[in-house]
Amino acid sequence: MSTISYAASASIVGSSIQGYRKSDKTSPVLSGAARLHKYLRRIFRKNQMDFEFASWQAFYLLVNPQQVYRNFAYRKQTKNQYARDDPAFLVLISIILTFTAVCFGIVMGLGMKDILELIVWVIVVDFIISGVLIASAMFYLCNKYLRLQPKSHGNELEWAYCFDVHLNATFSLFTILHLAQLFVIKIVLQPLHFSALLGNAFWVLSAASYCYITFLGYSTQPMLQKSTIFLYPMVPIFALFVLSIMINWNWTSNLVYFYQTRL
Repeated sequence: MSTISYAASASIVGSSIQGYRKSDKTSPVLSGAARLHKYLRRIFRKNQMDFEFASWQAFYLLVNPQQVYRNFAYRKQTKNQYARDDPAFLVLISIILTFTAVCFGIVMGLGMKDILELIVWVIVVDFIISGVLIASAMFYLCNKYLRLQPKSHGNELEWAYCFDVHLNATFSLFTILHLAQLFVIKIVLQPLHFSALLGNAFWVLSAASYCYITFLGYSTQPMLQKSTIFLYPMVPIFALFVLSIMINWNWTSNLVYFYQTRL
Protein backbone atom coordinates (compact mmCIF):
# COMPACT_ATOMS: atom_id res chain seq x y z
CA MET A 1 0.00 0.00 0.00
CA SER A 2 1.28 3.47 -0.83
CA THR A 3 2.10 6.08 1.79
CA ILE A 4 -0.80 8.26 0.61
CA SER A 5 -3.43 5.49 0.86
CA TYR A 6 -2.08 4.40 4.23
CA ALA A 7 -2.28 7.99 5.50
CA ALA A 8 -5.83 8.27 4.21
CA SER A 9 -6.83 5.09 6.03
CA ALA A 10 -5.17 6.29 9.21
CA SER A 11 -7.03 9.59 8.87
CA ILE A 12 -10.37 7.80 8.63
CA VAL A 13 -9.63 5.72 11.72
CA GLY A 14 -8.28 8.71 13.62
CA SER A 15 -11.30 10.89 12.87
CA SER A 16 -13.66 8.09 13.90
CA ILE A 17 -11.78 7.51 17.15
CA GLN A 18 -11.81 11.24 17.83
CA GLY A 19 -15.55 11.20 17.28
CA TYR A 20 -15.90 8.35 19.76
CA ARG A 21 -13.91 10.27 22.37
CA LYS A 22 -15.92 13.44 21.93
CA SER A 23 -19.22 11.63 22.25
CA ASP A 24 -17.92 9.69 25.23
CA LYS A 25 -17.44 12.90 27.19
CA THR A 26 -21.09 13.84 26.93
CA SER A 27 -22.88 10.46 26.67
CA PRO A 28 -23.55 8.19 29.66
CA VAL A 29 -22.86 4.47 29.51
CA LEU A 30 -25.99 2.91 27.99
CA SER A 31 -27.65 -0.38 28.87
CA GLY A 32 -27.83 -3.18 26.31
CA ALA A 33 -31.46 -2.40 25.45
CA ALA A 34 -30.71 1.32 25.06
CA ARG A 35 -27.76 0.55 22.80
CA LEU A 36 -29.92 -1.71 20.63
CA HIS A 37 -32.63 0.94 20.36
CA LYS A 38 -30.06 3.56 19.36
CA TYR A 39 -28.48 1.19 16.84
CA LEU A 40 -31.80 0.32 15.16
CA ARG A 41 -32.96 3.92 15.14
CA ARG A 42 -29.86 5.02 13.25
CA ILE A 43 -30.59 2.57 10.40
CA PHE A 44 -33.32 4.93 9.21
CA ARG A 45 -31.13 8.04 9.46
CA LYS A 46 -28.57 8.08 6.67
CA ASN A 47 -26.80 11.16 8.02
CA GLN A 48 -26.01 9.28 11.25
CA MET A 49 -24.23 6.41 9.49
CA ASP A 50 -20.55 6.60 8.56
CA PHE A 51 -20.35 4.70 5.27
CA GLU A 52 -16.81 5.91 4.62
CA PHE A 53 -15.58 4.22 7.78
CA ALA A 54 -17.73 1.13 7.05
CA SER A 55 -16.05 0.90 3.62
CA TRP A 56 -12.65 1.17 5.30
CA GLN A 57 -13.56 -1.73 7.58
CA ALA A 58 -14.81 -3.79 4.62
CA PHE A 59 -11.54 -3.26 2.77
CA TYR A 60 -9.37 -4.21 5.73
CA LEU A 61 -11.46 -7.29 6.52
CA LEU A 62 -10.24 -8.61 3.17
CA VAL A 63 -6.58 -7.53 3.41
CA ASN A 64 -5.80 -7.19 7.14
CA PRO A 65 -8.67 -8.12 9.49
CA GLN A 66 -6.48 -7.62 12.58
CA GLN A 67 -6.59 -3.89 11.90
CA VAL A 68 -10.39 -3.91 12.14
CA TYR A 69 -10.29 -5.58 15.55
CA ARG A 70 -7.78 -3.02 16.78
CA ASN A 71 -10.46 -0.44 16.10
CA PHE A 72 -12.89 -2.48 18.22
CA ALA A 73 -10.37 -2.20 21.07
CA TYR A 74 -10.26 1.59 20.58
CA ARG A 75 -14.05 1.69 20.83
CA LYS A 76 -13.91 -0.17 24.13
CA GLN A 77 -11.49 2.43 25.51
CA THR A 78 -13.58 5.39 24.37
CA LYS A 79 -17.21 4.21 24.55
CA ASN A 80 -16.97 1.34 27.03
CA GLN A 81 -18.25 -1.19 24.49
CA TYR A 82 -16.63 -3.41 21.90
CA ALA A 83 -19.62 -3.60 19.58
CA ARG A 84 -20.39 -1.13 16.80
CA ASP A 85 -22.94 1.57 17.54
CA ASP A 86 -23.15 2.51 13.85
CA PRO A 87 -25.30 0.24 11.61
CA ALA A 88 -23.56 1.44 8.42
CA PHE A 89 -21.61 -1.82 8.06
CA LEU A 90 -24.80 -3.88 8.34
CA VAL A 91 -26.46 -1.73 5.68
CA LEU A 92 -23.37 -1.93 3.45
CA ILE A 93 -23.42 -5.74 3.50
CA SER A 94 -27.15 -5.71 2.74
CA ILE A 95 -26.52 -3.53 -0.32
CA ILE A 96 -23.82 -5.90 -1.57
CA LEU A 97 -26.06 -8.93 -1.01
CA THR A 98 -28.85 -7.22 -2.94
CA PHE A 99 -26.51 -6.82 -5.90
CA THR A 100 -25.25 -10.43 -5.77
CA ALA A 101 -28.80 -11.77 -5.33
CA VAL A 102 -29.87 -9.94 -8.49
CA CYS A 103 -26.88 -11.41 -10.35
CA PHE A 104 -27.64 -14.94 -9.14
CA GLY A 105 -31.30 -14.43 -10.06
CA ILE A 106 -30.28 -13.53 -13.60
CA VAL A 107 -27.98 -16.56 -13.80
CA MET A 108 -30.85 -18.79 -12.62
CA GLY A 109 -33.18 -17.24 -15.19
CA LEU A 110 -35.61 -15.88 -12.60
CA GLY A 111 -38.25 -13.25 -13.28
CA MET A 112 -38.43 -9.90 -11.49
CA LYS A 113 -40.86 -11.16 -8.82
CA ASP A 114 -38.69 -14.19 -8.03
CA ILE A 115 -35.55 -12.04 -7.90
CA LEU A 116 -37.23 -9.75 -5.34
CA GLU A 117 -38.18 -12.82 -3.28
CA LEU A 118 -34.60 -14.07 -3.56
CA ILE A 119 -33.30 -10.72 -2.25
CA VAL A 120 -35.63 -10.95 0.75
CA TRP A 121 -34.59 -14.56 1.45
CA VAL A 122 -30.88 -13.83 1.21
CA ILE A 123 -30.93 -10.67 3.35
CA VAL A 124 -33.61 -11.50 5.91
CA VAL A 125 -33.17 -15.26 6.36
CA ASP A 126 -29.64 -16.15 5.20
CA PHE A 127 -28.03 -13.00 6.57
CA ILE A 128 -29.94 -11.36 9.43
CA ILE A 129 -31.94 -14.20 11.02
CA SER A 130 -29.10 -16.71 10.73
CA GLY A 131 -26.75 -14.02 12.07
CA VAL A 132 -28.91 -13.48 15.14
CA LEU A 133 -29.05 -17.24 15.79
CA ILE A 134 -25.30 -17.73 15.32
CA ALA A 135 -24.46 -14.69 17.47
CA SER A 136 -26.77 -16.00 20.21
CA ALA A 137 -25.10 -19.42 20.08
CA MET A 138 -21.64 -17.83 20.24
CA PHE A 139 -22.72 -15.57 23.09
CA TYR A 140 -23.86 -18.60 25.09
CA LEU A 141 -20.83 -20.72 24.20
CA CYS A 142 -18.27 -18.03 25.01
CA ASN A 143 -19.80 -16.89 28.28
CA LYS A 144 -20.62 -20.43 29.45
CA TYR A 145 -17.48 -22.34 28.50
CA LEU A 146 -14.70 -20.01 27.30
CA ARG A 147 -14.81 -17.20 29.82
CA LEU A 148 -11.87 -17.07 32.21
CA GLN A 149 -14.05 -16.05 35.17
CA PRO A 150 -17.55 -17.42 34.42
CA LYS A 151 -18.97 -16.32 37.78
CA SER A 152 -18.05 -12.68 37.29
CA HIS A 153 -21.01 -10.74 35.85
CA GLY A 154 -18.82 -7.77 35.02
CA ASN A 155 -16.65 -9.90 32.74
CA GLU A 156 -19.32 -11.03 30.27
CA LEU A 157 -18.90 -10.86 26.50
CA GLU A 158 -21.42 -8.58 24.75
CA TRP A 159 -24.07 -10.18 22.52
CA ALA A 160 -23.74 -7.25 20.13
CA TYR A 161 -20.02 -7.96 19.79
CA CYS A 162 -20.78 -11.57 18.88
CA PHE A 163 -23.12 -10.25 16.20
CA ASP A 164 -20.40 -7.91 14.92
CA VAL A 165 -17.89 -10.76 14.73
CA HIS A 166 -20.42 -12.69 12.65
CA LEU A 167 -20.94 -9.65 10.39
CA ASN A 168 -17.19 -9.34 9.86
CA ALA A 169 -16.80 -13.02 9.01
CA THR A 170 -19.95 -13.05 6.87
CA PHE A 171 -18.73 -10.13 4.79
CA SER A 172 -15.61 -12.04 3.83
CA LEU A 173 -17.60 -15.23 3.21
CA PHE A 174 -20.17 -13.54 0.96
CA THR A 175 -17.49 -11.58 -0.90
CA ILE A 176 -15.76 -14.81 -1.89
CA LEU A 177 -18.80 -17.06 -2.33
CA HIS A 178 -21.41 -14.68 -3.74
CA LEU A 179 -19.31 -11.99 -5.43
CA ALA A 180 -15.97 -13.43 -6.59
CA GLN A 181 -17.58 -16.69 -7.73
CA LEU A 182 -19.94 -14.74 -10.00
CA PHE A 183 -17.07 -14.12 -12.43
CA VAL A 184 -16.78 -17.86 -13.15
CA ILE A 185 -20.33 -18.97 -12.33
CA LYS A 186 -21.02 -20.23 -15.86
CA ILE A 187 -18.03 -22.58 -15.58
CA VAL A 188 -18.87 -23.63 -12.02
CA LEU A 189 -22.41 -24.70 -12.95
CA GLN A 190 -21.24 -27.09 -15.68
CA PRO A 191 -21.65 -30.86 -14.93
CA LEU A 192 -17.88 -31.43 -14.90
CA HIS A 193 -15.39 -32.57 -12.26
CA PHE A 194 -13.36 -29.41 -12.83
CA SER A 195 -16.51 -27.32 -12.21
CA ALA A 196 -17.09 -29.06 -8.88
CA LEU A 197 -13.43 -28.59 -7.97
CA LEU A 198 -13.50 -24.88 -8.83
CA GLY A 199 -16.85 -24.12 -7.21
CA ASN A 200 -16.15 -26.10 -4.04
CA ALA A 201 -12.76 -24.40 -3.73
CA PHE A 202 -14.65 -21.11 -3.38
CA TRP A 203 -16.69 -22.67 -0.56
CA VAL A 204 -13.60 -23.92 1.28
CA LEU A 205 -11.85 -20.57 0.90
CA SER A 206 -14.90 -18.68 2.15
CA ALA A 207 -15.33 -21.09 5.09
CA ALA A 208 -11.65 -20.72 5.99
CA SER A 209 -12.01 -16.95 5.88
CA TYR A 210 -15.12 -17.10 8.08
CA CYS A 211 -13.42 -19.33 10.67
CA TYR A 212 -10.23 -17.24 10.71
CA ILE A 213 -11.99 -13.88 11.14
CA THR A 214 -14.25 -15.40 13.80
CA PHE A 215 -11.15 -16.74 15.58
CA LEU A 216 -9.51 -13.30 15.44
CA GLY A 217 -12.63 -11.67 16.86
CA TYR A 218 -12.77 -13.87 19.93
CA SER A 219 -9.01 -14.27 20.43
CA THR A 220 -8.73 -10.49 20.96
CA GLN A 221 -11.14 -10.63 23.90
CA PRO A 222 -9.17 -10.65 27.17
CA MET A 223 -11.92 -12.47 29.07
CA LEU A 224 -11.90 -15.52 26.76
CA GLN A 225 -9.62 -18.54 26.46
CA LYS A 226 -9.21 -21.44 23.98
CA SER A 227 -10.32 -19.35 21.00
CA THR A 228 -8.63 -21.81 18.65
CA ILE A 229 -11.83 -23.85 18.91
CA PHE A 230 -13.25 -21.60 16.18
CA LEU A 231 -10.68 -22.97 13.72
CA TYR A 232 -11.66 -26.61 14.28
CA PRO A 233 -14.57 -26.67 11.76
CA MET A 234 -12.01 -26.42 8.95
CA VAL A 235 -11.05 -30.08 9.47
CA PRO A 236 -14.47 -31.61 8.57
CA ILE A 237 -14.98 -28.96 5.87
CA PHE A 238 -11.75 -29.98 4.13
CA ALA A 239 -12.70 -33.66 4.48
CA LEU A 240 -16.05 -32.91 2.83
CA PHE A 241 -14.23 -31.03 0.08
CA VAL A 242 -12.11 -34.08 -0.74
CA LEU A 243 -15.20 -36.30 -0.70
CA SER A 244 -17.12 -33.89 -2.95
CA ILE A 245 -14.40 -33.99 -5.59
CA MET A 246 -14.33 -37.79 -5.52
CA ILE A 247 -18.09 -38.09 -6.14
CA ASN A 248 -18.47 -34.93 -8.29
CA TRP A 249 -20.72 -33.20 -5.72
CA ASN A 250 -21.03 -29.56 -6.80
CA TRP A 251 -22.04 -27.42 -3.81
CA THR A 252 -22.76 -24.32 -5.88
CA SER A 253 -25.15 -26.24 -8.13
CA ASN A 254 -26.93 -27.48 -5.00
CA LEU A 255 -27.15 -23.92 -3.69
CA VAL A 256 -28.70 -22.69 -6.94
CA TYR A 257 -31.16 -25.61 -6.92
CA PHE A 258 -32.04 -24.86 -3.30
CA TYR A 259 -32.81 -21.22 -4.13
CA GLN A 260 -34.88 -22.22 -7.14
CA THR A 261 -37.01 -24.71 -5.18
CA ARG A 262 -37.75 -22.49 -2.19
CA LEU A 263 -38.97 -19.50 -4.25
